[in-house]
Amino acid sequence: MYLTRVTGRFRILMMSALLLFTFWHLSSWRSGPYAFSIGSLHHAPAYNLTGHTEFWRQFQPLLEEHEPKCPPPRRIGNAQTAGYKTSDPDPRPDMLKMPTHDVLRMTKAHSDFVDAINANPPSLSYVPGSRGLVCTAGGSYLPVLVISLRMLRRTGSRLPVEVFLANHDEYEEHICKKVLPSLNAKCIILSEVLDASSGSRPIEKYQFKPFAMLFSSFEEILFLDADAFPLAKPESLFEREPFHSKGMLTWPDFWASSASPLYYHIASQEVPAMEKRQSTESGEVLISKRTHLKTLLLSTYYNYWGPTHYYRLFSQGTAGEGDKETFLAAATALGEEFYQVSERICAIGHSTKGGLAGSAMVQFNPIEDYKLTQKGIWRAAGDNGVKQPRPFFIHANFPKFNPATVFTQQAVNPAFNDDGSYTRAWTIPDSVINEFGRDVEKEFWAEILWTGCTLENKFKSWENQTAVCQDVKKYWTAVFGQEDPRGV
Repeated sequence: MYLTRVTGRFRILMMSALLLFTFWHLSSWRSGPYAFSIGSLHHAPAYNLTGHTEFWRQFQPLLEEHEPKCPPPRRIGNAQTAGYKTSDPDPRPDMLKMPTHDVLRMTKAHSDFVDAINANPPSLSYVPGSRGLVCTAGGSYLPVLVISLRMLRRTGSRLPVEVFLANHDEYEEHICKKVLPSLNAKCIILSEVLDASSGSRPIEKYQFKPFAMLFSSFEEILFLDADAFPLAKPESLFEREPFHSKGMLTWPDFWASSASPLYYHIASQEVPAMEKRQSTESGEVLISKRTHLKTLLLSTYYNYWGPTHYYRLFSQGTAGEGDKETFLAAATALGEEFYQVSERICAIGHSTKGGLAGSAMVQFNPIEDYKLTQKGIWRAAGDNGVKQPRPFFIHANFPKFNPATVFTQQAVNPAFNDDGSYTRAWTIPDSVINEFGRDVEKEFWAEILWTGCTLENKFKSWENQTAVCQDVKKYWTAVFGQEDPRGV
């Protein structure tokens, strides 16, 4: 009888295991070199379009009410794009002129807007306690985004993703209904929110970032550019210092600050020393909408009036004019906390006769960086003998690794040597590449291959392309010596 009971229990256990396996098999999504279970992912909440449009109807008139009612600053020359220095820095560029009465108008508009959001900020719509990634894409950026999201899922990350498209023209049914949901991502059309308030000014793509953050469903956001991806699960960034106490993290650019002294006058701040902080590279931004609501509102103000006034004040004609300096500037103006990673950004690429053919940027682990700075170690100032934080993000920014265009002749040719032969894109510097801990580039090209071949006829921007899959396969076989990347 005892044997019968044991046998019966064994059968029940075996049947349960079989049912669990069947469920896992049916719910899993396999595509190429790896698999993950859809059932295990943190799905995004249903998008609350009504809540976001109600917020925008309150906030858009506030932006218009505090318009800088004066001509924009006049540029008397372009500031030089200068590298960041921790000692003996170049003087702050001062290439803008503005009549005193116009400076006073801008100062008052800025001050009145800050007073308004301090006194009675409009309420953002988001799901309390939620976390997720936010991206902007559309057109030729959609294939690049799919590759980045597949690299994200290789880390084991379960975070949901909201992908903001400018308007209905950018909506691609197969990508938005099939491909992105399989990666736990959903398309959101920005114009459906913006058009809810009459009189909204046109918003261009280089202004989209803070709007995507505002209109996302998540309380805590990791914003990633479409061509950026993490090397480890980004969940850890939300759960540890410095984000736990600071509520906002940014990463540095190569350059020194290019903000005009005029901006600091208008924002009623002292002009900071040039060595105080590097400029910002906003391909990655981590922010809490609960703790940094006002920072997001002021950053949006800077971007709303950016093309006419504020972008010029922040960049003065230097490289990367756009949203990138608006986040830290807003937090500083409002006295809200943040942490900018001190470890310098690093370009990666391969050797050419001209030196480094850089096609991507590496940003480093903020948790490890914070531990060093809390000990008074600031590696950007040249602290030798201290191991750098591990790489955390790759921003493959120039050129875009779009399977349809990456093999065309460009200013930087990541797939080719000087003699036209194929090469790996990322071989130097060794000190950073070796710290990846695995062959990240091979994984990346495996996802480029999967995207180029599986989705060759699916993207609108590839409608006239005839050899996307063939070109990537040819490169893959030549460089990696395999016809099939499964198992990579």
